[in-house]
Amino acid sequence: MPQHVSIQGFRGSFHEVAARQYFGPKPALLPCATFGAVVAHVVSGTAGAGLMAMENSLAGSILPNYLLLERHAVRVTGEVYLPIHQHLLALPGTTLAQVRAVHSHPMALRQCGDFLDRHPHWKLVETDDTGHSAQLLAETRSPGVAVVAGAQAAELFGLHILAPAIHDDPHNYTRFLVLERSGTVQPDPRADKASLYFCAPHAPGSLAAVLTRVAAWGLNLSKLQSGPRPGQPWQYGFHADVEFEEKEQFEALLADLEPVTEELRVLGTYRRGKMEIGNEPSLREELGGTRQSVLSVPDTLLR
Repeated sequence: MPQHVSIQGFRGSFHEVAARQYFGPKPALLPCATFGAVVAHVVSGTAGAGLMAMENSLAGSILPNYLLLERHAVRVTGEVYLPIHQHLLALPGTTLAQVRAVHSHPMALRQCGDFLDRHPHWKLVETDDTGHSAQLLAETRSPGVAVVAGAQAAELFGLHILAPAIHDDPHNYTRFLVLERSGTVQPDPRADKASLYFCAPHAPGSLAAVLTRVAAWGLNLSKLQSGPRPGQPWQYGFHADVEFEEKEQFEALLADLEPVTEELRVLGTYRRGKMEIGNEPSLREELGGTRQSVLSVPDTLLR
């Protein structure tokens, strides 16, 4: 169990909830303003592990985070599926008619597009974090401002839920990856999922050749995400997540992919996360029963 875990976000954020769900109450959390800082803490050893959101079931993939996986010495060692309940929060006594601006992380705003579109006169302001947006509103007491955040942020900072469950779909999930520094990770004998990065030749049928082999060995391709290859305009690399029942299946696939790829890397093998549908837990339940420490980090580490 790591002593410190880096997360993107601050008190009241969904990263905090996901970290407690995966690691429990013991590790101290290192809050970061950017995902790059999360990875930097892991690579430097300041944090024994990091937690990084990769995709949301409504808003899609966070593409820059795939580049972080490609370019830094980290390994994927786990995943968390967290149900996301977005609410419109405001200062007590505020009414919907008084709202003039809504602040939140851009991914949170995207998850609530249908609701926000019904209020075209509201100014949408993108911020670094849902929880931090709630904290700033509680501190500044800005009139006419609301934030999109979770119930945990409302409870922490004394805000009122002006409009509950404003996300576009009730089955709203964010998938987080657990990261550790390369070279320090011990193989998990119970691993049944892997994250890969590969480049196929820039020729007709090359991607199909890869996918055919994945199917032939009986693995489930649960994610395929393309991204540009630096220095090679209009050519792409691919991130793939594959699920398997036996380690031998996965090892056979890797051997079979070598001749049809120009680059092939295993970014990590780990156990699949569980996606459970249920009611929104209370703050105390989400954070493991008690309030836990979130360490202050010098600004120089966040740049």
